[in-house]
Amino acid sequence: MDNKTLDDQSSAIETRKRLRFYARFFLSGVVFLVFFCLLYVLFYGELVTDTYRDIVNILIGTYVAALMKVVNYWFTEKDDSEHQEQQDLNTNGNGANGDIGRVTVDYNGPDAS
Repeated sequence: MDNKTLDDQSSAIETRKRLRFYARFFLSGVVFLVFFCLLYVLFYGELVTDTYRDIVNILIGTYVAALMKVVNYWFTEKDDSEHQEQQDLNTNGNGANGDIGRVTVDYNGPDAS
């Protein structure tokens, strides 16, 4: 595989990484924005009566779970598919993960059921 093809594939992977980061960052921002809007409505909203205050409390409770997922996403270690694809591209030069032409046989013996 020539260098131009490798550079094109690497550039495409980096573009995908960047776009996914922007999308994830934007969605995380939306979740936080909605959460803070609900808090504002709960504590400073003058039009919120007792009936709607219960609904807002329930919505805040559900958004706490969503906030925990967002925090877990940003602060836990994870395997990124683009990172793995970039490593495979750099090590093999063809984008494959080395399984081309390999045959795997699972043999458990004559008594296997």
